[in-house]
Amino acid sequence: MARPRVRLVVTADDFGYCPRRDEGIVEAFLAGAVTSVSLLVNGAAAESAAELARRCGRSWRPSWVASRSYWAGNPRTWTGTSMCTCSQRFGRPPAGVCQVFAEVLQAHGVRFTRLPLERGLGDCTWLEAPARAFACAVECDARAAVGPFSRSGLRWTDAFVGLSTCGRHMSAHRVSGALARALEGTPTGHSLTAELMAHPGYPSVPPAGGCGEGPDAFSCSWERLHELRVLKEPTLQARLAQDGVQLCALQDLETG
Repeated sequence: MARPRVRLVVTADDFGYCPRRDEGIVEAFLAGAVTSVSLLVNGAAAESAAELARRCGRSWRPSWVASRSYWAGNPRTWTGTSMCTCSQRFGRPPAGVCQVFAEVLQAHGVRFTRLPLERGLGDCTWLEAPARAFACAVECDARAAVGPFSRSGLRWTDAFVGLSTCGRHMSAHRVSGALARALEGTPTGHSLTAELMAHPGYPSVPPAGGCGEGPDAFSCSWERLHELRVLKEPTLQARLAQDGVQLCALQDLETG
């Protein structure tokens, strides 16, 4: 049997943001649409999310174990996954933050993190100008983190997708296209690892949720439900299988 062209980790972000987000994430995981989660440790529902993961039992454990070593944050905090996605709210991260972040991960035995380097963002014409500018800024900041992360022995997937397929922009066609861009130039017979960043869930209902300030518009939007539905629909699963994509958990990459 031929090896898959891509081993894909599908990560649901912001577990612990609010009970409705958590409900959707668990639903996606149990449906096999999500293989990893990132716990928002300063989220309003972080403690209940951890308990929910424990109650889900053995079937949840691979994702939960992976997320504990993988977790590094949220675009709206200073503990973002690459110390670069914080630019949405706070502006560009100060010099040296990536190095400090890398040293902290290394000190705590974290081997894998996210580095949001998505190819071809400038050509994603469906993104509104502000969204495209933000995505490109995230990608630029991620490049600045490559050196510090490498020197600290951190690893990340060969490719990353999700900036161009966030919210209303997610579809089976666009996820497949983003992975195809990531594969460009890969020699025949070679495979790579990739991560799809997703934000599935049921929309937050104020005042529940958030990180101390209540849920934001991003989390209250119908787009969370849209991502949940796209991830679960047979169209996406069939498209990924057709493209030679095999879903896996982050811990599979750590041991592979």
